[in-house]
Formats: sequence, structure tokens, C-alpha cells
Amino acid sequence: MKEKLSSTMLNIDNVNIYCEYICNGKPPLVLIHGFVSSTYTFNRIIPLLEKDFSVVAIDLPGFGRSEKSTSFFYSYENYARLVTKCMDYFGMDDVSIVGHSMGGQIALNTAKLMPDKVKKLFLLASSGYLKSSNRLLVYSSYLPFFSLYVKRAVNNRSVIDSLRNVFYNHSYITSDHIREFERPIKEKNFPKSLIRLLRHREGDLSPRELGKINTSTLLIWGEDDQVVPLHVGKRLVQDLPNAELITFKETGHLVTEERPNEISNLISSYYFKGQTAQ
Repeated sequence: MKEKLSSTMLNIDNVNIYCEYICNGKPPLVLIHGFVSSTYTFNRIIPLLEKDFSVVAIDLPGFGRSEKSTSFFYSYENYARLVTKCMDYFGMDDVSIVGHSMGGQIALNTAKLMPDKVKKLFLLASSGYLKSSNRLLVYSSYLPFFSLYVKRAVNNRSVIDSLRNVFYNHSYITSDHIREFERPIKEKNFPKSLIRLLRHREGDLSPRELGKINTSTLLIWGEDDQVVPLHVGKRLVQDLPNAELITFKETGHLVTEERPNEISNLISSYYFKGQTAQ
């Protein structure tokens, strides 16, 4: 019998975290979305993954339905610690992580932090090699009314324009996409949480740090990605000791929407390589 997708709000480190999950006794997968996104990133692949996996998808603090906290420390390392605490809540060991865009960098940080807990990594158009925020910009973020500037900047770019930037095939964009991506950015504290991420976000992991992550890693990329270009994936596959890269033509940044069947099949085949799926 097919399990129903459930949702819950967890309180971890005094922050309310929204999760969607299917716990069916199969090998565990944790899904981590990217910047200004949510669990909706994975809405097309969760039903495909559940035949082989238990799945937990997390809305990171500051995004989706999770709290737009004005006290959470928005560093990648702290996000990674929160991910491990979510894993503990669901009683998950030997977890594989699927990270999209910024979520890929958080997945890498989780593997760096807790290598014994992470079995495999699936990095979908993962961010990489970005520096920390410019110091002048960080200092400016403490000025009065800076949050109003951020709010105006966010509102000035339409959601539809942002979606056109992440899709290769614009015909895939639906009213559901617009609604789901637009709703969180309208919340009162969204600009404040975004400013805290600007202040706290450390730079992406360096080649030296990546070279110490021995977790088996599958990199998946759209060749027409306008957000995180393919050359980032080609560099990551060189710096990670145990990685391989698969690409798709005529595919943009949001690979989970444009290639859901292929992505879910790749995750299953890579995970169960050399063994039989449950």
C-alpha cells in the first residue's frame, strides 16, 4: 500500500521547521532545497522516490513554510547541524542527501560535519566556489531601513521572471509554481531572515575541504543552467574524491521539474548500484 505524504512542524533550536515526509522502512533520503525555494522543489520527484526510499524534505529556516527567524544563525554549517537534528528526530541513520543548488552546499557541509551519518550525496545543480558576502554589504546590512531596501529589491523582481531563469522550457511553468514561490517572500520577516543569511553565510567549501569529503557523490546538471553553470559541476567532480557527473541537454537549473523521471531513476540506480532495490 502506498504511503501518504505527511507534513509536520518541528521545533529545533527554538526555530519552527516545516518538513514533509514518507517513512516506509526503506533507505532514508533527506531532500534540501536551494536559495529562496522550498520543499516544493521536489514535488515531482517525491512520489517517484518513495518506491525505493523513505523521504524527508525540509524547508530551511528563512524559506518555505519554516519560520523566518530573526534569531537563527544562517550559516551553512549551522544549516548542516539543523539537518542532522532533523535526521535524529526521524530516527534516520546512514542517510543519503539530495541537495539542489544552495542545498547542495548544505549537503556537502553535512557530509563534512557528520561523515559517518551520510551514506551518499546527490548534488543537483549544486552551488560551489562562491565567496562569503562582501564586507561592505554586510556592514551596510546593519544600517537603519536596510530591510526596506531588501524588501523593495525582492518585490521589484517578479516571480515569473525568476522562474523563467530556472527553467529551460518555460511551458513547464504553472500557476502552482508562481503561487508556491511567491507566498514565502510575502511574509513579514522574510527580508530580515534574508539579511541574516547575507551576514552569516560563509563562503562555499574550498577545493581543499572538498578533497576531504570521501562520500560517494553523484552530480546531476542541466547543460543550459543559467544560475549555476555546468562549469561548476565540472570543477566539483574534479575536487570531490569519489564523484561522477551526469548532464542533461535542454535542461535548466530546476532539474527536478524538467527531468523528474530521469532524476529519480538516477538516484535509485546510483544508490543501489551493486545491490537489489528494496
